[in-house]
Amino acid sequence: MRNELSPARLDAADVLRVGLGGLRARPARVVLSAVGIAIGIATMVAVIGISSSGKEDLLRRLDRLGTNLLTVKPGDTLFGEKAELPETAPEMVRRIGPVTAVGATGSVDATVRRTGMIPEEVTHGIAVQAATIELLDTLEVDTASGAWLNAGTARYPGVVLGDLAARRLGLDRAGGQVWIGKRWFTVVGVLRPAGLAPEIDRSALVGWDAAQRYLGFDGHPTTIYERSADASVEEVRSVLAKTVSPERPEEIEVGRPSDALEARAAAEGAFTGLLLGLGAVALLVGGVGVANTMVISVLERRREIGLRRSLGATRGQVRVQFLAESLLLSAAGGVAGVVAGAAATAGFALWKGWPPVVPAWAFGGALAATVVIGAAAGLYPAMRAARLPPTAALAAA
Repeated sequence: MRNELSPARLDAADVLRVGLGGLRARPARVVLSAVGIAIGIATMVAVIGISSSGKEDLLRRLDRLGTNLLTVKPGDTLFGEKAELPETAPEMVRRIGPVTAVGATGSVDATVRRTGMIPEEVTHGIAVQAATIELLDTLEVDTASGAWLNAGTARYPGVVLGDLAARRLGLDRAGGQVWIGKRWFTVVGVLRPAGLAPEIDRSALVGWDAAQRYLGFDGHPTTIYERSADASVEEVRSVLAKTVSPERPEEIEVGRPSDALEARAAAEGAFTGLLLGLGAVALLVGGVGVANTMVISVLERRREIGLRRSLGATRGQVRVQFLAESLLLSAAGGVAGVVAGAAATAGFALWKGWPPVVPAWAFGGALAATVVIGAAAGLYPAMRAARLPPTAALAAA
């Protein structure tokens, strides 16, 4: 019986060792090629991570603020004029069964300034509003300094500043005075940010009775805030307009502030898709760089290829060697990109005060994309190396 020679088989360890050997021979080129993959992967992981962190922060804010707050505002009349809420509207809303809290504000024709010497035109974008005592409990906002209006301070020249209004006036604590209308008002409190009512942040809030007595307020609310049980929100929403204005419910606008936050999350998701597309382009460019590196490597290593073929290496083994090098090169860039993307996400989230979140599927997807890019980039160079005849390869060297 004749003994036939057969080529030695390469196991996984052999393939890994041969692939690493080829990369170690050209470290500078390997690093530069891996950087292209790393940039694309880092971009995609960071975009997904930052978007997920922002959404997680938004969900936590919604859980904390609640989605059961509704607002009632006057719309337009049939003739295009601004409608008006009845003075009794807050009490009418309070009579709706599932409603648990009701607060209201009313626009006051006055400006707030640090002194009466400042021109009235310099308002800093701060609105003066009358507020009911129940407003703070309805909005579930805390005071940063001082106290909220009570039965006593709501009747006298006292004012509570919203978070942004206090910063624009240069007042970070209660106890000072501001000029409203034609008299001094004592700052009895400063509020923390009102997440679901940003208009409160830009307001100077005066008691309902004090606004009527000192500032000529007509007593008509311009915004009513109400909270009800979560299960009853839609039910209450459907009857609010008819309750506030039975004769002209079409002139009443009912809103849900939490919808604006959810809409913002959807808009951010669309922007995230655009950034992911840019990351994919960067990853594609990195893949082209890897393919270019491998093609040049084949041209430079024709003597090595010819020698290995002369010693008995099969075309398949040569093909596996160069494909392994391409995969290892892409994997190195992918791992570096994942680490960099996760670090960028954590740094940005901590800077913004968000919980850092990177979904597990983002890591898996990034590594899978790396494998696909590496295989696609290395396939042609590997096939080209395998097709080189041993004699031609040695002669070209």
